[in-house]
Amino acid sequence: MLTLHNYHKAYNGHLILDIPAFTIDSGVHWLRGHNGSGKSTFLKTVAGIISFEGDISLHNTLSIKKHPTDYRSAVNFAEAEPVFPDFLTGTELIQLFKSAKEAPARQEEQYVESMGMSAYLSDRISTYSSGMLKKLSLALAFLGRPACILLDEPLTTLDVESLPVLYAWIADQHRQEGTTFVLSSHQAFEGELLPDVREIVVDRQTLRHAL
Repeated sequence: MLTLHNYHKAYNGHLILDIPAFTIDSGVHWLRGHNGSGKSTFLKTVAGIISFEGDISLHNTLSIKKHPTDYRSAVNFAEAEPVFPDFLTGTELIQLFKSAKEAPARQEEQYVESMGMSAYLSDRISTYSSGMLKKLSLALAFLGRPACILLDEPLTTLDVESLPVLYAWIADQHRQEGTTFVLSSHQAFEGELLPDVREIVVDRQTLRHAL
């Protein structure tokens, strides 16, 4: 569960989001809003990547402001358009993330195999297509023992064959570990393979649960 307390985000005096109080319960959530509505900004603040005013707590125990290290260890994030150091290989990046997230041994194997990434992980990231980068970014977001996983525009550049694979990752992770997911998109959710998705709308600089 994520709880926002007096959340406020502005850029150069321009208000982006103003949320006095809001709770995202445990589950799988679809964050919907038009382009420029603040979806990515919101996810990056929740992930602890960019600053904001107010506070966010995880399960009412970890505060991003009071417990920044422990909070960030429990929250994983995948960007809409991932950018990684060109000189690293996919394998090296996975090992780096595994170390940072204290991931179990060989945890990455199920993700690498199911997304068909084995053939190119030993290549440098400078050779990756946007689709290959997306798959790697999504796999990295599942490493460790995250209490919450944030996926910004996870379907962008992902091929059709990989969609059910990603949905299976999410469903299994939530069922087995109780991990909360927030996925963002400018489109309404369509995916029978991922049931019980709850929609959150970015609306007029705030958030609301969809009816």
